[in-house]
Amino acid sequence: MPYLTSPVLAPGTLSSTAQPVIPAGDGLVLRPWRAEDAPAVHAAFQDPAMHRWHIRAADSEEEVRGWIAEWQRAWEQEKEPQWAVADAVADTLLGRVALREVVLGDGVAEVAYWTTAAARGRGVAPRATAALARWALDEIGFQRLELLHSVANEASCRVARKTGFALEGTKRRAALHPDGWHDMHLHARVRGD
Repeated sequence: MPYLTSPVLAPGTLSSTAQPVIPAGDGLVLRPWRAEDAPAVHAAFQDPAMHRWHIRAADSEEEVRGWIAEWQRAWEQEKEPQWAVADAVADTLLGRVALREVVLGDGVAEVAYWTTAAARGRGVAPRATAALARWALDEIGFQRLELLHSVANEASCRVARKTGFALEGTKRRAALHPDGWHDMHLHARVRGD
């Protein structure tokens, strides 16, 4: 049965070129992951704040090297492309941004991010999120980006507001965290916002 609409983004939109380095301004860059990032990612996941808002733990650098290998393949698979957020000069790892739940045909994805403890309070998450959103919406042509966070995560709510993601509602008991079920705020940006 034929569709009555054309895909927003065709297969290969991402994977037909190398994963880009995206300048985020103010000394930040979004770059592809490298194997040598494993110690910094492992250290970031030892922070108790990461355990509060993320459902994954990192037991070893070897385990993290496996994650990085997955993150590197994600670009070619066009499913969950991920970037390291780094200092543009020193190349110090400051966090991660990603597009999750990518549906190219609908032009939709979910933005996800985390920052290292040392990067928090410095505007890293908003700058990286804004850069990724600009790239995805304006350069690639995604139609809609969603951002979900626990209603208890006020810092993520501030990031969403600062980066133009409008609050659209609350998804009740939508995510299981180590401390139980969390209601999740659903924010979104659409092309042209």
